[in-house]
Amino acid sequence: MIVIIVVLAAALSASVAANRYLRPRMVTETDQGMKVQELIGPMQTLAILLLAFVLVTASASYAQAGDAARREAHELAHLAAMATYAPEPQQSQLLQDVVCYARTVRTAEWPAMAAVRSSDASDQWSYAFRGVFQTLRTEQAFGMLVAADDQRSLAREERVAQASPSIPAPIFWFLLTVLAMTVIALGIAVPHRDNRGQLAALVAITVLLGSALVIIQNVDRPFDQLINVPPTAIHTVETQVLHDLQAAHPGAVLPCGADGNRS
Repeated sequence: MIVIIVVLAAALSASVAANRYLRPRMVTETDQGMKVQELIGPMQTLAILLLAFVLVTASASYAQAGDAARREAHELAHLAAMATYAPEPQQSQLLQDVVCYARTVRTAEWPAMAAVRSSDASDQWSYAFRGVFQTLRTEQAFGMLVAADDQRSLAREERVAQASPSIPAPIFWFLLTVLAMTVIALGIAVPHRDNRGQLAALVAITVLLGSALVIIQNVDRPFDQLINVPPTAIHTVETQVLHDLQAAHPGAVLPCGADGNRS
């Protein structure tokens, strides 16, 4: 970073010195040089390139967060399917734990991911899975259940990891600064009089740039803000497994409430 600052400071100093001492010898006094609009051009190009790059990065992160959420739901459904190969009472217990785990993910962990963290409520049901597995070590279903739970755990880790912004704060603030300077520079280039059309265009450009930045900020926090990844997939699995549990074990009582916490 120090090298960049030193080189750019030296380049700016050399540019100012060249303008002051070399330019009078190289051009005539009637030469007006570059216009303001021509000087603004590179800044506009930089702003658009940065905006496009950051928008693509944020959109990719948002898509990955959605994929991770759907993958976890798929792996949880697979775990529930493997639980049907376990003997009783472990089969019923595992299905109940799956429903409770899905509920805590939906009601507790989704809000927690807005603060870029996981939920202890979901952890307790992960531990419950493994506690049941310990009683099945001699059963054929043991290996399938452990493998299914391992994939669920990996998918959950990926989902929680995707809650972190993909765009570092310094880059976001640098982009905001560049866009603000671009708007100011455009304002300088607008004529002082008879400028209603140009001012309207300047306002429209500012709104569009600001909207793009707001969209970037939203999709970069996929479990927060207005544009977010909903817990639809995990809720679907919760509903399906609960239906299967009630059909196969009508007398089963869930060990958790509607929020997934132990009752």
